[in-house]
Amino acid sequence: MSDGFVQTYRAFAYNNAWANHRLLTACGRLSQQQFEAARTSFFPSIQRTLNHIYIVDLFYVDALEGGWLGPKAFENDLPCASVGELQRAQAVIDNRLIAVCNALTPARLGEIVRVNRGSRVQTERCDRLLMHLFQHQIHHRGQAHAMLAGTPVEPPQLDEFFSIAEAPLRAEEFAHLGWTEETVWEAHPGRDAGA
Repeated sequence: MSDGFVQTYRAFAYNNAWANHRLLTACGRLSQQQFEAARTSFFPSIQRTLNHIYIVDLFYVDALEGGWLGPKAFENDLPCASVGELQRAQAVIDNRLIAVCNALTPARLGEIVRVNRGSRVQTERCDRLLMHLFQHQIHHRGQAHAMLAGTPVEPPQLDEFFSIAEAPLRAEEFAHLGWTEETVWEAHPGRDAGA
């Protein structure tokens, strides 16, 4: 597997964090009541949907890091009651996922990750587990985005993948996140130095 594939996973990790940042920033303009309000979707509120994303991230990122958290990740189905709590927690787990992807090598993408399922151990290739996690995030962010459309807050654009032409439009958000375009698209210095 080539280094180009590694860069693709890195870019997906950054895009994932940026989309979460955009969505949670928009949700930050909701009142607590609007955030918790019952709505039609797979999970019954924006609050529950975004907490589910966070919990599943904890579960899989821990496994990708070699941890054994497993079902304990799901013991509290509402770890973040407010948007502010969720923004902070999601940023931490998003940065952990970026770190996992920054450490990838072509060989690591093909390695087996052990996932603690409680009564069994799931084994999955690293690249497939990452694809599953990114798809999971996209799916549920879309649900939260649709629910947000039923509030006074305008949902943010989440359907682009770092288009070059739109780089100036995200520059302020990137600065807030501590990134530049080069952060996402240039080779990771630690990995390329043999780290």
